[in-house]
Amino acid sequence: MTTRELPASSGATDERIYETDLPARLDRLPWGRFHTLLVIALGITWLLDGLEVTLAGSVSGALKDSPALHLSNADIGLAGGAYIAGAVLGALFFGWLTDRLGRRKLFFITLFVYIGATLLTAFSWNLWSFLFFRFLTGAGIGGEYTAINSTIQEFTPARFRGWVDLTINGTFWVGAALGAFGSIVLLDPNVVSGDLGWRLCFGIGAALGLVIMVMRLWVPESPRWLMIHNQPEEAQRIVENIEKAFRDQGHELPPLTEPPLRLHARDHTPLGEVFNSLFVVHRLRAIVGLTLLTAQAFFYNAIFFTYALVLTDFYNVPSAHIGWYVLPFALGNFCGPLLLGRLFDVVGRKVMISSTYILSGVLLAVSGYLFQQGVLDVIQQTIAWMVIFFFASAAASSAYLTVAETFPLEIRALAIAVFYAFGTGLGGIVGPTLFGQLIESHDRGNVFIGYLIGAALMIAAGLVQARWGVAAERQSLEKVARPLSQAA
Repeated sequence: MTTRELPASSGATDERIYETDLPARLDRLPWGRFHTLLVIALGITWLLDGLEVTLAGSVSGALKDSPALHLSNADIGLAGGAYIAGAVLGALFFGWLTDRLGRRKLFFITLFVYIGATLLTAFSWNLWSFLFFRFLTGAGIGGEYTAINSTIQEFTPARFRGWVDLTINGTFWVGAALGAFGSIVLLDPNVVSGDLGWRLCFGIGAALGLVIMVMRLWVPESPRWLMIHNQPEEAQRIVENIEKAFRDQGHELPPLTEPPLRLHARDHTPLGEVFNSLFVVHRLRAIVGLTLLTAQAFFYNAIFFTYALVLTDFYNVPSAHIGWYVLPFALGNFCGPLLLGRLFDVVGRKVMISSTYILSGVLLAVSGYLFQQGVLDVIQQTIAWMVIFFFASAAASSAYLTVAETFPLEIRALAIAVFYAFGTGLGGIVGPTLFGQLIESHDRGNVFIGYLIGAALMIAAGLVQARWGVAAERQSLEKVARPLSQAA
């Protein structure tokens, strides 16, 4: 069985219906060189985001001292807001285009936007040029999330999907470590002059982006996207080439056990059907996705964007040394998804997602109380954050996994974009703003209140997942969410 066209039902005019087994053929594949290269070429997007976020915080002192920019604390906060606003709007716009025009076109377009914008950031000449280029950089990264998440989900065999998705999201913290290390070197006045140093820091992202652009040239379009956009022949050609490569490497592919899909041919999905599927048919899934993403966005952005302020204001750490404290923080965040990821496929989504969310909230509340009591020194505080975010990183990564796999193929990228935008807009903007004000009071009790809010949101999200989450482990994407174009 491959892909074949079926006779139209009685009463139909030009409607084309075809039968395909391509999703089952992708899911039966063993893990191989193809998947490894795919993950490296596409998944490195999260490294770029981690790099950008860390650089923005690490070079803040240099931006204030820059003869060209002379940014104030308020200006730096505004730049962070511009980056997040760009990510939100970029995710929505490029997410819609990803479902309409294809995964492959968009992961080149969004990477091109990112490279150009972060390179131009290095040449900023005043506040407004810096804000504009940070907005465009965020737009490129936001668009990358939608195009890349959907592509990786649609190529990865079902039994590996959870671990792969979590590990890829965890590479955000490899980028964070790279940004921290780069800032330590390039902001050292003995190595590079201050004004040139921060410009070279932003050049790191552009250089990496160019390498990634070359790596992506061989990545094909998603056969699942082609299949539901009336291009089954091209989808079949891509899958046959992938299978041939596996057979040439000595792999024996098991027989198919799943029945073929029957699909109506369509060129695009009307927006009315998109919103009906998101907010009516899959209303509970939408609530779960929005809750998970909002809670983790508040939790992460509130703490990570104000991490340096806590260290400098309460522990008197010199701003030039902040990067050294980011490195262990990043290590804990990367190891969480890497080491816990397999459990999301073996133990299951509902148990692991809910438990990591709840445990993260409880640990934050406990460490927040110890901080409020003045029990922890700076090393102990850093270790506490490492432990908390070992679990919180896996939880946050699973939020992206959830929204990427629990909605139909036709609207996958837009679903990621909508919930990423709402979650980031609600949690990612409110969190840092609130924590910034609490830290400005120089009162540990006020900061503890902020920690309790973040903890409560994580625990609430964990309970929502435990009640209404979808057990999507080891199931094909078409079983988790029936395609909108699937025929009876």
